[in-house]
Amino acid sequence: MVLTTLKMPQLGESVTEGTVDRWLKREGELVRRDEPIVEVVTDKVNAEIPSPVEGRLVRIKVAPGETVPIGAALAELEVEGASVDAEEKAEPEAEAATQPRAEPRPEQTGAGRLSPGIRKLIEENGLDISQIKGTGQDGRVRREDVMSYMAGHRALAPSPATTRMPSDRGDEVVRISAVRRQIAEHMVRSVSTSPHAWSLREVDVTRLLEYREAEKDRFRERHGFPLSYVPFFVQIVCVALLRNPYLNSSWTDEGIVLKHYVNMGIAVALPDTLIVPVVKDADLMGFFDLAHAINDLATRARNKSLRPEDVRDGTFTLNNTGALGSVAGQSIINQPQAAILSTESIRRRPVVVGDTIGIRPIMNLTMSFDHRIIDGLAASRFLNDVQAGIEDWTPEKITL
Repeated sequence: MVLTTLKMPQLGESVTEGTVDRWLKREGELVRRDEPIVEVVTDKVNAEIPSPVEGRLVRIKVAPGETVPIGAALAELEVEGASVDAEEKAEPEAEAATQPRAEPRPEQTGAGRLSPGIRKLIEENGLDISQIKGTGQDGRVRREDVMSYMAGHRALAPSPATTRMPSDRGDEVVRISAVRRQIAEHMVRSVSTSPHAWSLREVDVTRLLEYREAEKDRFRERHGFPLSYVPFFVQIVCVALLRNPYLNSSWTDEGIVLKHYVNMGIAVALPDTLIVPVVKDADLMGFFDLAHAINDLATRARNKSLRPEDVRDGTFTLNNTGALGSVAGQSIINQPQAAILSTESIRRRPVVVGDTIGIRPIMNLTMSFDHRIIDGLAASRFLNDVQAGIEDWTPEKITL
């Protein structure tokens, strides 16, 4: 038998560390190859790390809640293999005898193990855990399971407005989750790294809106998911980025690195965090393949089943804040990219059309960009191309 070390993987571009959220296996348990063994969070992804081998988990080296750098040893697994001499075997055993074991927390054990956040959600809403079916590893109850149960049993969940007592008035300290802490650190680092500049552009989306309204039912019937505006915007933005490569670049000490390909990051809002999965080589994909890729990434992001490679190597980020009702905002750049573009909500507004006043669906484009790389002229040229791509769009421009 030999020992294999499970290390903290690289879970995203520019990520230097990760936090162990919970162990899915206990010391002494057998694990299969590629079976999830530990859940790790960073500012970019919440991922279940699979075991690289089949064997037995003999030592957990990082306790839940602890943050370690990329490449740090998380655990040791015993696997069948070449023989190891007695002296080599004795050293790990002696070490194990002197080091405290990182036991999983009580709420993590058993088929119905719960994270503290989910346990709090269940308690606050007066739910019976035995009535909620878990869909996670070994029947583990996930946040989505609780929310789904509550949606179907709203009458059973007491309203916070009716259960909160006058004596509850005052301050409440909410524990900062590992994911939220990582996001906070990444945002502070981004603002301190790049001098952010901002621009806004009004765009008439009449043609896209009319096409989507006419085709959305047929699209859903054929593909099994809704037709959103995002794949349209991604194709248009890809064309604009290849025409304006400095928007698709990164700042380094050696020089500005221009990316002559587009790996499009798509911001996905979750109940308690934000994740940016990446569509690789989006500029080479046809419209329907792109729509399927975006839907797949968004679905897996919401189900917390993204792989580490799904959040790596983005060259530009598109943030569809309009889906949340926003009309204007200033996003923070996703380092080490040069810019982030937000598509805001579509609102019908009176606008000047020729010599008359008409009612048109108008959307704001808002963009934050790194002023070290991009000045106002380059930013305006890029937004001009995006605006023209949207306003002059025709069905013939769909790349199949």
